[in-house]
Amino acid sequence: FKAPSTDHPALYRDLLRTNRVHWIAEEPPAELVRDKMMECHFRFRHQMALVPCVLTLNQDGSVWVTLVKPARAITPGQFAVFYKGDECLGSGKILRMGPSVYTMQQGKKREEGPKKEEIDKIEPAT
Repeated sequence: FKAPSTDHPALYRDLLRTNRVHWIAEEPPAELVRDKMMECHFRFRHQMALVPCVLTLNQDGSVWVTLVKPARAITPGQFAVFYKGDECLGSGKILRMGPSVYTMQQGKKREEGPKKEEIDKIEPAT
């Protein structure tokens, strides 16, 4: 799939899954174990700005990463690196991604169904 532009909604995602995370200080952080979820920040490219996210711990040690706002051009095989303040918590390889913003928009359009005007064209009111 080639998107028509560099900022096309198909390039943006707000959900991804890593493999088992390598935690640096504690394995995994106590807050994540206790609450099964934890707010932190993440990046997947060295120079990029940190993105606020929520981690959800899976039983196999992998995490789902839900981004506060969709990020562009996340790719399986890249590493998601997690931070709390200035501290690097750990990292995991990105295995899977949720649907793109574009896919979500298409789904919303389908759920809404045809507009009233369109229905009137099909079935004239009697």
